[in-house]
Amino acid sequence: MKIPFGKYKNRDIDVLENDLSYAQWIVSQKWVEQKYPDLYAEIVQIVEEGLNNLSHQALNAKENFLLSIALKEEKIESFDAYPLSLPVVKNLDRTLLHPHVTYIIGENGSGKSTLLEALAITQGFNPEGGTVNFTFSTRPSHSDLYQYLRVAKSHKRPKTGFFLRAESFYNVATAIEELDNDPMGGSKIINSYGKKSLHEQSHGESFFSLMKYRFGDEGLYILDEPEAALSPNRQMAMLSLIHDLVRRGSQFIIATHSPILLSYPSSTIYEIREGGLTEIDYEESETFQVTKRFLNDYQHMLEILLSVE
Repeated sequence: MKIPFGKYKNRDIDVLENDLSYAQWIVSQKWVEQKYPDLYAEIVQIVEEGLNNLSHQALNAKENFLLSIALKEEKIESFDAYPLSLPVVKNLDRTLLHPHVTYIIGENGSGKSTLLEALAITQGFNPEGGTVNFTFSTRPSHSDLYQYLRVAKSHKRPKTGFFLRAESFYNVATAIEELDNDPMGGSKIINSYGKKSLHEQSHGESFFSLMKYRFGDEGLYILDEPEAALSPNRQMAMLSLIHDLVRRGSQFIIATHSPILLSYPSSTIYEIREGGLTEIDYEESETFQVTKRFLNDYQHMLEILLSVE
């Protein structure tokens, strides 16, 4: 069957097997379905088979964009000053990153956000969050840890990416709105974020809109406590979004306190302990253990927590 239009006009339909993006574009065109129903049905089949193949390859990949992190110890003169004094930093050996999802968990103040921030900066992201194209700065407060991180990468390069941090998300939303209102900005940026200002949505809705509409295939996503604005139901929905993006070649590095988000099966979990990052299983994590202990006997736990001496 020949293609009667477009850049592959008069070429055999099989050519679309090597240009899945164009095939997906054709499928999105209602006029093609109406005018060429048989051709449309064949292209839909090509797209479905192509996506299934890509998903299989992604889920079975042994590596993705970022392979590992380590310290450039030759550049460090002393571990006395912050952030090098943090146990998670001074004990940082070469740490492998999962091709799909890597979690970093630990108590507040343990350094997980500091480590994620430094990793994000090494990849060109704005310290306050956003894409590699965001350059705004409301209050420079990031550490210089990024200068001492050695990040091993594969030959693959992400097509897109985002650094999401809950504490500065308002600033990111403001920057998006300002860029969208810039008369010299060209096409509407907000179209990539659900076509609605993130400030006109609730905190949880704006978080979810960002992940649903802005995150794309073959992306690198570094997320710092994304559950901060999400209900338990939304956190479960986020797991589905993560899985869909993993199937399409994306990689996530996530810091979280959420036992729901932490449950993604194709992942590696590092917990910050006195000796640094320790790889653990899901049910070994303090996040899981504390939550389970509370929910299994919450009345007794409340008696203990609310008792008055």
